[in-house]
Amino acid sequence: MASVAAEYLPILLFLGVAVLLSSAFVVLPMIVAKFTGAARPYADKLAEYECGFPAFEDSRAQFDVRFYLVAILFIVFDLEAAFLYPWAVSLKQTGWTGWFAMMGFLVELVLGFAYAWKKGALEWE
Repeated sequence: MASVAAEYLPILLFLGVAVLLSSAFVVLPMIVAKFTGAARPYADKLAEYECGFPAFEDSRAQFDVRFYLVAILFIVFDLEAAFLYPWAVSLKQTGWTGWFAMMGFLVELVLGFAYAWKKGALEWE
């Protein structure tokens, strides 16, 4: 029984160090903020700084659908790049099957890109 517990000791040490570090990353900035004065708000600290002027609309206002289309297209082409690098590295092991699978994936992406282009999703007026 003691040998089984000894096998789990590295895992428990790893979890202990992880909990200690993660709690330190959460608690230490709060403590530093208290001592440096970052936690004392005043009017200039609470002012809007993202765009330089105060918000003038409701925060639940609807956005134009083009923002979402651009975000979706970015994610699609980002995933394409994320799939191409490991594929290129492992092409020798996957052989022709991997090559044809990736070509099918790329054809599907090109068709989606052509469809988005034809529908005007890439045009910004």
